[in-house]
Amino acid sequence: MAGGIGSRFWPMSRSNRPKQFLDVLGTGKTLIQQTYERFLEIIPAENIWVVTNTQYTDLVREQLPNLTESNILPEPVGRNTAPCVAYAAFRIHQVNPKARMVVAASDHLIMNPERFRKDILLALTATKTEDIIMTLGIQPSRPDTGYGYIQYLDSPETSGSGYHKVKTFTEKPTREIALSFIQSGDFLWNSGIFIFSVKTILKAFEKFMPELHELFVGIRKQLNTPEEAPAIKSVYDRCKNISIDNGIMELAENVFVIPGHFGWSDLGTWVSLYQEYQKDYLGNAVYGKGMIYNSSNNIIRVEKKDKLVLVEGLEKYIIVDTDNVLLICKMDSEQRIKEFVGDAKKEAGENFV
Repeated sequence: MAGGIGSRFWPMSRSNRPKQFLDVLGTGKTLIQQTYERFLEIIPAENIWVVTNTQYTDLVREQLPNLTESNILPEPVGRNTAPCVAYAAFRIHQVNPKARMVVAASDHLIMNPERFRKDILLALTATKTEDIIMTLGIQPSRPDTGYGYIQYLDSPETSGSGYHKVKTFTEKPTREIALSFIQSGDFLWNSGIFIFSVKTILKAFEKFMPELHELFVGIRKQLNTPEEAPAIKSVYDRCKNISIDNGIMELAENVFVIPGHFGWSDLGTWVSLYQEYQKDYLGNAVYGKGMIYNSSNNIIRVEKKDKLVLVEGLEKYIIVDTDNVLLICKMDSEQRIKEFVGDAKKEAGENFV
């Protein structure tokens, strides 16, 4: 999935080049390139599909030149993850009705790709013979309110299998509730990585999202033909903006979770990126030229190589300097960045978002 605009990562992530197409970690590769290469170790190249917004198809081609052209699925407008998954599932079903799918975001960080590969293969093996939906959960390291949480059950039917029955999904709780989740010991972060057979997920769409399922059934004959683009536009014009979590995962009873330990981060916010950057002895993470005085626990990113940023007397701030936007924001207020983006668009114009 590569269609998001990464607004919580503004001003580095922009509408014309969101964070999946950026080298946010300074590795020499963008996040989508890292994701593609990670899956090449698990899945044949011809079986890797990218669903993205129409305006990003050229970026996908540019950054993934070996990707099969027909495996780029352009969305005319963003409608969250449920239509995105349905689009891919219907197209893949045409190619192979017995296929299994791994759904993953294009902009996540995986520090231990070998452990990740083992968990994905475990899930693919389980979904080959079982009519189940599998997800990967992450052991929480802090009461983060920006993540969804998965509560799981220990049961005899899954004993020794490496996965557990899911009891509940909870979207972005308050800090107090998140803290209670961690203390209970039976909650995981929701990584947003799902594995299932095409048959199982299409059946779930038919049961829990019948309107969306019916829309895609109605354009089956147009898929993979010159009429696909207008047919998809007609679907997206009529379908709801809803996540796969809300539309299916929270309702289905055949969902299981594998507790993952592969060094995951969704890199969804500046604070999550701060966790990954190297820091000085006062906890400052600096990318670019920075001089720091009497300051601690800040993240400072300077895009221009010939620009120096000097900071004095700040603690727990996000400071991001780009070509035409300077952001100075308390870390505790980072959830307001989406609001700032909306205000900047309204007050300053499209060039700043």
